[in-house]
Amino acid sequence: MANSPPEESSESTSLIALKKTTNESATTDLEASNKATIPRPSNRDNKEPLATTLARRIPVYKDRKGGTTTTTATTKPLQQDRGGTHQQRSRANEPDDAQQLDETQLQRLEDNDIDVAGYKKLAKIGEGTYGEVFRGLCKTTNASVALKRIQLNFSQGGVPATTMREVALLKEIRHNNVIRLVDLIYFDTTIYLVFDYCDVDLRKYINDVGREGLTFKHIKSFTHQLLRGLHYCHSHRVLHRDLKPQNLLIDKTGKLTIADFGLSRAFSVPMRTYTHQVITLWYRAPEILLGSPQYSAAVDMWSVGCILAEMITLRPLFPGDSQIDELFRIFRVLGTPTEEVWPGVTALPDYHDTFPPWKPTDIKERLSKVRQPVTIDDLAVDLLKSLLVYDPYNRISAKKAEEHPFFYDDISILQFN
Repeated sequence: MANSPPEESSESTSLIALKKTTNESATTDLEASNKATIPRPSNRDNKEPLATTLARRIPVYKDRKGGTTTTTATTKPLQQDRGGTHQQRSRANEPDDAQQLDETQLQRLEDNDIDVAGYKKLAKIGEGTYGEVFRGLCKTTNASVALKRIQLNFSQGGVPATTMREVALLKEIRHNNVIRLVDLIYFDTTIYLVFDYCDVDLRKYINDVGREGLTFKHIKSFTHQLLRGLHYCHSHRVLHRDLKPQNLLIDKTGKLTIADFGLSRAFSVPMRTYTHQVITLWYRAPEILLGSPQYSAAVDMWSVGCILAEMITLRPLFPGDSQIDELFRIFRVLGTPTEEVWPGVTALPDYHDTFPPWKPTDIKERLSKVRQPVTIDDLAVDLLKSLLVYDPYNRISAKKAEEHPFFYDDISILQFN
């Protein structure tokens, strides 16, 4: 599917007034720019959330073409000489001048550089572990874009490894249900990744619209699009390793897009030993929780199963607060794994014979015991059970899941040339 300005020095009253006037002017200019470039939503008077507005008109997405489609034209990488702006930034890096430039002035210089690159920064829309995300405008196509700002820390190695990995992978991926890297803008201490813009993520969508905007048909369409994008990634030897509703973006046409490839990596056969510090806890596969030295694309499929169950119930399936709590929540629903259902499980590093012997429950009955239930058929339950199989070797693949009978009446699986 969130820096305060530096404290003002007390040198003189006139200097404070000058800074205040400069900041107010900059704020006024930015607000005027926003008003001129962002169309105001029609539902502003009743204070209705954006996702709720989308839910009232969002269709079940239908892919009309077999190939990939994008929302903006491909933008050429920055080739222009930034001239005076670059010289200003160079002077700002000098010790004497750096003491005179406050954070607002430096940010203004950076925004000017982005403007020269062909984009206009509009408003901040989010913040993550490695940087901030802004909504922007491509001046060439007049299309909305997302600008991910990453601050470089040269004392810690410069460009984060996750950023380099994300850029390298996204340059090779072209699919309608995978986020598109439009451009990359780099400065001395900052990198901007430019992506296609989507209106909302699945987590916010679920929270804001509830069952009204997430019908059984929407669940089927979103799940199938997720599987299509994941099948493409796996067939190109890419593990996502962080699938969750916050990383699934939805636009106003109902198209779902897989985003945030910061923890992704390319894999090969035979599988290597990879880190276990991947995947948000609630969507983490049991083989990782139990310390398996190797894992495969099956870890992404487990996450898909958790997301599917969450769309059905409107709440997380396994909301653990620690690794052991997460394991026990899984065991209470699916039963404590044994050698009969998962050969080799007792040999995993973090498996203990003292685990409580829970028996599996009826998952269909559990899915129906919610405040706003949705009617699901046996095919939906069968797909969910196939995604939540303990043994990763027997867990359904993205290709097979995409062809599951659950989707046979979903028009979005049809492709027209």
